Amino acid sequence: MELNEERQERYFIVVRSSKKGLSRGSIGRADAETAAGDLIGMVYGGGGSAKSSGTVKKQDTHPLTRHQAQLLLFVSPASRRLELLCNVQLFSAICALAQDDLVVVKHKKDFQPCLVKNLIHIGKKDKPGVLQMLGFELDLVDTQHDILSKTTAPLPFFSAADIVQVAPSHLNTRRPLRDSIALGLKRKAVSRINSMPALNSRNAKKGSIFLNTDVSSSIQSLSHSSLEVGSMAEVISLNGLTVFGVIRWIGVPEGKKNCWAGLELDNEATTCSDGTFGTKRYFTCEGNKALFVPLTNCKPDSRFLFIQNEIPKPLEPPSVTLLEDLNEDIPPVAEPDVLSHLIGRMRGIQGHFNSCYLDATLFSLFTSSVAFNRMFNRSADSEEGISHILRRDIVNRLRRTGFVPAESVMKFRKQLGCKSFATEEKDPEEFITLLLKHVLHIEPLLKIRSCGDLAQGAYTHQIIVEKNQVRAVPSVQQLLEMSFVSSDLKFEEIPSCLIVQMPRFGKKFKLFPKIIPSTELDITDTLHCFPRECFLCGHLAEYECVQCLMDHKLQPGKIKQYCTTCNTQVHIHPSRKEHTPQKLIVKDHLPEDAPLQRHQMQLFAVLCINTSHYVSFVKYGPNPRSWIFFDSMADRCGDDNNGYNVPVIRSCPEVGDFLSQSEEEMSTADVSQSSEMVRRLLCDSYMCLYQRTE
Repeated sequence: MELNEERQERYFIVVRSSKKGLSRGSIGRADAETAAGDLIGMVYGGGGSAKSSGTVKKQDTHPLTRHQAQLLLFVSPASRRLELLCNVQLFSAICALAQDDLVVVKHKKDFQPCLVKNLIHIGKKDKPGVLQMLGFELDLVDTQHDILSKTTAPLPFFSAADIVQVAPSHLNTRRPLRDSIALGLKRKAVSRINSMPALNSRNAKKGSIFLNTDVSSSIQSLSHSSLEVGSMAEVISLNGLTVFGVIRWIGVPEGKKNCWAGLELDNEATTCSDGTFGTKRYFTCEGNKALFVPLTNCKPDSRFLFIQNEIPKPLEPPSVTLLEDLNEDIPPVAEPDVLSHLIGRMRGIQGHFNSCYLDATLFSLFTSSVAFNRMFNRSADSEEGISHILRRDIVNRLRRTGFVPAESVMKFRKQLGCKSFATEEKDPEEFITLLLKHVLHIEPLLKIRSCGDLAQGAYTHQIIVEKNQVRAVPSVQQLLEMSFVSSDLKFEEIPSCLIVQMPRFGKKFKLFPKIIPSTELDITDTLHCFPRECFLCGHLAEYECVQCLMDHKLQPGKIKQYCTTCNTQVHIHPSRKEHTPQKLIVKDHLPEDAPLQRHQMQLFAVLCINTSHYVSFVKYGPNPRSWIFFDSMADRCGDDNNGYNVPVIRSCPEVGDFLSQSEEEMSTADVSQSSEMVRRLLCDSYMCLYQRTE
């Protein structure tokens, strides 16, 4: 066998399961490469010792530097290594950390700001066949007193995966953490890399070490930033603890003179409410999570510290897939894990260059629903074809890591077969039709029969109604039924997914100022040749009357079908003698009193638009309050030329609370008193997405 020897050490991580038994996330060193492109080398186990040797296909690996391999080796379990590697910006920043850099780590179920002190060798000293792991020694920052606290127990050593945020450097001269020779410890333990001097030793005092001026000013400057509804903020509570949350309301509450803020906290507190202050409700959230404080007590969340004049630029994503095998489908995030996995800044799909229509649509289709996974299995394109790019680089990455970089989306946009989709603003329905019909060659989602003709295929349904045909604040249920009856339409079969476009003229003019998204859509009366109930007695219906639709004595706006007896009685009335009921066609003969099944579809997402910008609401579980809001361009870091968009996902349980009311209560509610999220859902709805409940 011919080998291409390499003198330089080459490390790799396994990104796809191998038939040879190497699991995903394994770290190895390649000693040689065969002519066929297989790597020959060893895989490291716990503690950095060689566990096994063998071969692995090069395309099933991703190359690493020695430094990257040592950092990732200290991360466990192995699956977390791939998650970290997928977050290109964060991992690159971690690899380049310098002494005194400010980071945020997750420690004891909380987020803590820390300063980097040392890079630590963990495990036995380097020798042939052993690769020492690398961890970080950090000092905790007490942001209340601008000191490095020494009064608490020493912090453990942190792995690269424990670091959730890296702030840009706040020092003029940064000392890199050099991976040099470790101290001479023969056995285990840890070795501090001796290029790291003690931190601010001249200012050391018993019990604490004062921060340098730059760090202090960086943290203090946060309090001078502007805060608004939707800002992530922190507050020092009465017991001295720092609590974090999202500002949900700003104003002057009853009995107060100054401006206050209402925050929805990340965690429950016994002294907090569900959005009420005094006797009045200002917003709605989970119980024991609403905190009201003077606005001057709030400052921007230091866990997401951004220091001006240093703009981190988005990096190119790895060239090799870091997610599941192409033939695997990652399931949606489980309902209990959504808040910890998806909520926050730099979560969801990152927007870039007129992509909000596509970002919001993809997020709606794939975050919580598996109804559209079938498109992957029905497409026959190559491993680098568009369906595999969609599955691998967007859907799997979104569900597994919670973040899709703009570069992955742009790669997908360029594969859509039309240059304008990579540069121009489009409509969601245009994108859906192109994707399903012309790119993936998926059969139409809907088969709709018009005026008794043969059924026609469609991917979305545009609701067309007159404004005077429904109530002032209609529901999607009313709009769909009116649209079908007035245009003489029927579904040929029960659709697996139903995408309904709200009645609008262009992006600006709305036919209705508010529309209620029905959480359950009953399509029984819009099905062709399906048994239906008599509107009056509940027995098997045999006639349908279009003219009875708007009869004010018979629930106007509701589709009317009758059994033979009720049809005769209803049309005896003088005002209905001119009606012409149509005989219904039912395929299977059923007894008159047979129980009839209702066919319902469940709302799983709503696309909204305001001033040409698309956002998305997604229901992520059976709990009525399980709603999240997504905006791919909620914020921007840097300017138009050198910056990048910051996508944000927010929890909005108040949306579920509002939609849990009766239709009558929702239609008469004063939306101006509702939360921002509820107002956007009702006033800006553009498209509602439903799936079969079964």
